[in-house]
Amino acid sequence: MATSRPRVLPVRNPRTGQVDYQITPPTPEELAGICGGLRQAQGAWGNAPLQYRISVMQKWAERIAAHREFLIERDSVDTGYCTISKLSPDIVIGNIMNWCARAAEILQRAKPEGKTSIMPTVAFSTSLRPYPLLGVISPWNAPLMLSLIDAVPALFAGCAVIIKPSEVTPRFVEPIMQTIQEVPELAKVFTYVVGDGETGQEIINDVDILVFTGSVPNGRKVAEACARRFIPVFLELGGKDPVIVTETADLEKAATAIVRGACFGTGQVCFSIERIYVQEKVHDAFVDLLVKKADEVVLNYPDVDKGQIGPFGTARQAEIVDEHLDDAIRRGAILRTGGKSVSLGGGCYMRPTVLTNVNNEMKIMREETFGPVMPVAKYKTEDEAVRLANDSIYGLSAAVIAGGVEESKRIGAQIDAGTICIQDTFLTLFMTFDVESHSFKLSGMGGARTGPGSILRFFRKQSFLVNTVDPAPFA
Repeated sequence: MATSRPRVLPVRNPRTGQVDYQITPPTPEELAGICGGLRQAQGAWGNAPLQYRISVMQKWAERIAAHREFLIERDSVDTGYCTISKLSPDIVIGNIMNWCARAAEILQRAKPEGKTSIMPTVAFSTSLRPYPLLGVISPWNAPLMLSLIDAVPALFAGCAVIIKPSEVTPRFVEPIMQTIQEVPELAKVFTYVVGDGETGQEIINDVDILVFTGSVPNGRKVAEACARRFIPVFLELGGKDPVIVTETADLEKAATAIVRGACFGTGQVCFSIERIYVQEKVHDAFVDLLVKKADEVVLNYPDVDKGQIGPFGTARQAEIVDEHLDDAIRRGAILRTGGKSVSLGGGCYMRPTVLTNVNNEMKIMREETFGPVMPVAKYKTEDEAVRLANDSIYGLSAAVIAGGVEESKRIGAQIDAGTICIQDTFLTLFMTFDVESHSFKLSGMGGARTGPGSILRFFRKQSFLVNTVDPAPFA
């Protein structure tokens, strides 16, 4: 049988716009061999006591800490020195250590046993059997952290794991693979491979369960491919997060929270604030504050250590945001500050941008923008605000800022989104372990991605029924 030829893929530097790196994906035959080796090693890993896996994962956390600066540097180059790159190794370590502390308790609760209520002479017990091989296809906007958010609990569950990060941000793979290889027990069941969408399609054919993070169109293709194989798939497909600001809100605090929530990571975060609905009586005062705070934000160019906003991850992403701005202004939106992307040193940058006179017919209020843009619309009544917030195909998360927590919660309970931030924005970043996150509408499917329940996605539950008396006669 003829084997496939290796492909070489160029990688663009988001700060310089230059191709300065390249990756070589495995051929389909090589990938099948890698998956076969992981699957073979998984039996011993999955059958080992949980405490064994905990001890191995603790060793890995130590190696991540030892290579922390190398990981930060490579992840930073991948993202154009986004702030989240500096946080990612510590977030991953914290996630690992939390599972070390709590996995045993969570898994024990998931294995009930006792007597059946219908037939007390029948006893039951439950076993959790990990899926042998998990495939992860992860995105480019927070490459290290998002590649591991699902992989870590799956490893504790006893799965083997193969990860394909985005071909846009592959530089961090070398240091993270170094940490894995320094823990030989882990390296047998856990690896990364580089590649593009073609490699991702091949992974689907070789795994037993899949997690994908990306766009709705690509998520639909992934879901269809997994359905053809009858394997479970978990999807997170982005958002168009609204925030409602009421007449009673502290406008100063609201503006501070919204600038951060919309512009952190250049707005390239799935739960960034992308739509702002403000009660009409306070709209003008709020916009003045928002513009003032937006103008205080600094680009991290030319000095990567100064400023809050880096370049877009891809030139195409800058084009998408520019298209949304053009569409909004053509339809009557008013540009209050900021504007379209500019090229600085070869990278694509955008200042925090505020628009008013927007409506839900504009692309910038309907499609995922993924940039530091803050479109502000007026509303009259609470019912109108909720209706506008829910007028979206997305339902990842949302925010409400009002005069008090109870008012915010009352409004938030009416919004169709999995997570509601109250009196602030962007709190989703801090819910990796303790709080379960779910997605509504087209933002995703498949159960909790974070929180205690997230590990249970990676098990098949097996029930044992025991008759404690003689079998009943047929007649």
